[in-house]
Amino acid sequence: MKIVQVCPRYYPDIGGVETHVKEISERLVKRGFEVEVVCTDPSGKHPKEDVINGVNVRRFRSVAPYDAYFFAPQIYFYLKKAKWEVIHAHNYHALPAFFAALAKNDRKFVFTSHYHGRGHTVLRNILHKPYKLFGSGIFKKADRVICVSLYEKERIKTNFGLSDEKLVCVPNGINLEEFRIKGSVKNKKTILYVGRLERYKGVQHIIRALSYLENYKLVIIGKGPYEGELKKLAFSSGVNDRIEWLKDLSREDLLEQYKSAGVFVFLSSFEAFGITVAEALASGTPCIVAETGALKEFIDERICFGLRNPENVNELAEKIIEVSKREINLSDLPKDKIKIKSWDEVVDEHEKIYNIRS
Repeated sequence: MKIVQVCPRYYPDIGGVETHVKEISERLVKRGFEVEVVCTDPSGKHPKEDVINGVNVRRFRSVAPYDAYFFAPQIYFYLKKAKWEVIHAHNYHALPAFFAALAKNDRKFVFTSHYHGRGHTVLRNILHKPYKLFGSGIFKKADRVICVSLYEKERIKTNFGLSDEKLVCVPNGINLEEFRIKGSVKNKKTILYVGRLERYKGVQHIIRALSYLENYKLVIIGKGPYEGELKKLAFSSGVNDRIEWLKDLSREDLLEQYKSAGVFVFLSSFEAFGITVAEALASGTPCIVAETGALKEFIDERICFGLRNPENVNELAEKIIEVSKREINLSDLPKDKIKIKSWDEVVDEHEKIYNIRS
């Protein structure tokens, strides 16, 4: 079977969607499928054609103001004439999926929307309403829509009127084996954040809470447009000397940070899944998350704890002290809430979906 994966960007660019597409594409190749990734490269720094771990990659230049939208109509013309049996598009919040839907013809069209119903900025949130006129067409064209959480599934049903028959819930996966690190020493007074540095991610609340946490340090791993504001806040709050700012870590170094942290904190105001939370839990590190979006599905008050109002830094600081003292085992993972799957299990589900007749 020949499958084309369509997404805004691809490895070596990093992000949640980029990781998702890379993990499933490489596993599909190992199972004997022919896979091409069609994506954009607004920077122009990557090869136009590439082969990465057996996956053919084709990149088109795009217009991406504020690192968003990824306008590349060339994708439509390429896909229209390409001989692929399955087109699998990713990410409602960028235009490559829209061009892929237009190019469907009589081929099977699968859509993983990563939909959270809002834009990441005020402007992008305003643009969501007119974009729905176009974006709704992606859902209509899709033979199957893959949701990465129950939260996302309900949002799509409510906002686009889709039936349960068309929607399939398949959570993101993780590489369970790589989290079985031995010999790591856990520092109970280390707080960890991993993710994009955007205002809606809530990192600013952790920095403010650090003022109330004597002898605690904060490790922030990530980059993004809000980094400058966060660093100003850290200096003005007098806590920058207890913050370690990291980015572009190797996978091995990132896994070590997960494993050695005392508590992982993720206070995003909206997420379709929350893969860094799943990775922290798989590392045996207790988590604190905002009671919003799909993050609520991780909360079990045993190893993952929720906060209704992350802006209350006193409450956040108290919760960090309480949770960082806990010892957890991997066997305590919250299977009754959202099953943390391996990527191999995720690809098993994808194979079934690709073989379902329209």
